[in-house]
Amino acid sequence: MTQDHAFIGRQPILNRQQQIIGYELLFRLNKEALTAEFSSDMQAGTNVLVNTISNMGTDWLVGSKLAFINVAESMLESNFLELLQPQRVVLEVLETTTATPELLARIKELRSQGFGIALDDFEVSPQTAPFLEFANYIKLDVQALGMDRLPEISKALRKYPVLQIAEKVETKEEFRKCMDIGFDAFQGYYFAHPETLSAKVINPNYANILNLLNMLRNNAEIRDIENALKRDVALSFKLLRYINSVGFGLSCEIQSFRHAVTILGYQKLYRWLTLLLVTASTEAGSPPALLKTAVTRGRLVELLGSHLLDGQDRDNLFIVGIFSLLDVLLDMPMDRVLETLILPESIADALTERSGIYGPFLELAEACEDPDMSEVPRLCDQLQLTPDMLNRAHGQSLLWVEELGL
Repeated sequence: MTQDHAFIGRQPILNRQQQIIGYELLFRLNKEALTAEFSSDMQAGTNVLVNTISNMGTDWLVGSKLAFINVAESMLESNFLELLQPQRVVLEVLETTTATPELLARIKELRSQGFGIALDDFEVSPQTAPFLEFANYIKLDVQALGMDRLPEISKALRKYPVLQIAEKVETKEEFRKCMDIGFDAFQGYYFAHPETLSAKVINPNYANILNLLNMLRNNAEIRDIENALKRDVALSFKLLRYINSVGFGLSCEIQSFRHAVTILGYQKLYRWLTLLLVTASTEAGSPPALLKTAVTRGRLVELLGSHLLDGQDRDNLFIVGIFSLLDVLLDMPMDRVLETLILPESIADALTERSGIYGPFLELAEACEDPDMSEVPRLCDQLQLTPDMLNRAHGQSLLWVEELGL
């Protein structure tokens, strides 16, 4: 498992009142990159997609605004787009896209699912005209088309029920002219240069993704899939963040990994894992000690509470333990980590304050990692644990992690 940073460019799109209605999300290879340099449209598309739904989260990137995402033919034809929340995403069809009957049918299908459709760098021609039937937005490049031609082009497009966006607006004068022409929205350097956002990420193990894909292909028991997720901190965290990012978790709290898999379903989970596989590092190697500690702690916290709690509470104990090091792994305060997830308040209390029903069990697991173990007697007494029960739980958790091959 490797640690890395995710990067994404973001430029606002504003309405006539200069209020932000959305952000175009742009591929960025690193923090210093000012443009999108990539080896293929598919590479850029999958990178933006996985950063949007798993590494950073839609809420953090665009808040309640729309996310405008460039999609080339290869991405339009893939089923990765079904992982997004349609009502919050506008798909920008690139000017290089060919209007084949198959592609037009696909765009029609995506629009019926609730996606917005934008035509990027649009120029009217017999080749591009078929797209107009399915578009919600048309983006016109002010610099490429020229201010002299814009009034005529804009007027000709008004017979279509689309919002017109003037892009690459670079001066106050260009903005004023575009307002006079009647454009509905604007994007360009005059308002804001694209900013590059970054987030520290933990990448799942390549072999673990392959294993889970194989299990799903063979329709494995949900219990076995849950156990496979438990062995990979990165996968389990990304799964819960994804469910929250696309809106599954907005009406309910995720109670366990089994619950997460049930909400998502095998087909969507398979698509999500496939997307991760495309962007995962093949140089994963052995997991670092910190990740192994997180998995061990998850099992230990679960076992420490097994004499007092069962069922759903035991699942929650495992989540408390395995997620207790996410602040260190992601290099951010725990309260910020929890903003990207929707978890029961009892889990959040344990992770942030070591309080509530689960907090003391996590506190004891952490005390066991302290060489002098000075707090262990007090916590064991509080939790009605004998030294023998503690030693047995500790040994079992270490054995379990070894059996996982971590």
